Amino acid sequence: MIKTTVIGSYPVPDWLVAFPTEQALIDATRVVFSIQENAGIDVIADGELYRFDINHPDTNGMIEYFIQRMDNVRTTFGRKDIEEFRKDPQMDFRAKPSGVVIGPIGEGTLDLPSDCHRARRLTKTAMKFTLTGPHMLSKTLLNRHYKDRPTLCFAIADVLASQVALLDADVVQVDEANLPGHPEEADWALEAVNRVLDAVKTTPAVHLCFGNYGGQTIQKGEWKNLISFINGLHADHVLLETAHRGSWELANLAKIDTRIGIGLGVVDIKTNVVETPEDIARRIEEAVKVLGEGRVTYINPDCGFWMLKRSVADRKIEALVKGRNLFEGRR
Repeated sequence: MIKTTVIGSYPVPDWLVAFPTEQALIDATRVVFSIQENAGIDVIADGELYRFDINHPDTNGMIEYFIQRMDNVRTTFGRKDIEEFRKDPQMDFRAKPSGVVIGPIGEGTLDLPSDCHRARRLTKTAMKFTLTGPHMLSKTLLNRHYKDRPTLCFAIADVLASQVALLDADVVQVDEANLPGHPEEADWALEAVNRVLDAVKTTPAVHLCFGNYGGQTIQKGEWKNLISFINGLHADHVLLETAHRGSWELANLAKIDTRIGIGLGVVDIKTNVVETPEDIARRIEEAVKVLGEGRVTYINPDCGFWMLKRSVADRKIEALVKGRNLFEGRR
């Protein structure tokens, strides 16, 4: 059976934004779990609701939540800091850095095990826990301490790995949204990501996409440039953005090592149009014809749902399961 899963984030309920208490967060997480369970999702996620940052709505806090809690990262910026950061053309979609590194990176108040435990005790369904990867985090920082960016990236990876080792989720997923646009950095990014994956005690996974900055694609490139990187991952499966991009790259995905399962993006989160079960089944069928039987181990959205309206996200979740069921009923 092809399993269904989500990438991680879910639209933050208005009432949680208005009353962001611990109890409200727990209640909202219960709602997110219930929506997925009722739809029949096989591996659910907590929605990442606790990471939302009203000052950084375009990224849903996927950067700042991690960076602002780490030791020796300054999060107030002067004019010169901003001017220096803006010289990097790879980060031209951000107005400011996520932080300025002024000393050795430490975990600070970042506490992913507690975040995971809070969610884990709310459901008995198979659950994944997600975290932003070291490559993505390092790219958003202004480095004033380490000799180069790879060294900074490795330091972040070590901090993340130390916490990942304590997670009790069924699947632990590392999210990297910058690397697909910069395959020239794949060698050092691979070492850093694998440091995190090697610490996972359960099932390690990686999500790769071309960016979702307020619903906009940020990175340019093709999957063929990342095949070597993917084949080097110490991961059980990779979840890829393919619905928004179309099926023209499937032949390149066929080159992914057979030891790594493919999580096929069959739901486009950059549109409010809700896919029909027939749309989902057709995308799976197209992929299986090219990739072969057994290569698609998961189907999933391209990215997280955070930027969509809840009613749209909920119907896309339902279509994901119904489409899988329709496809498997045809076999």
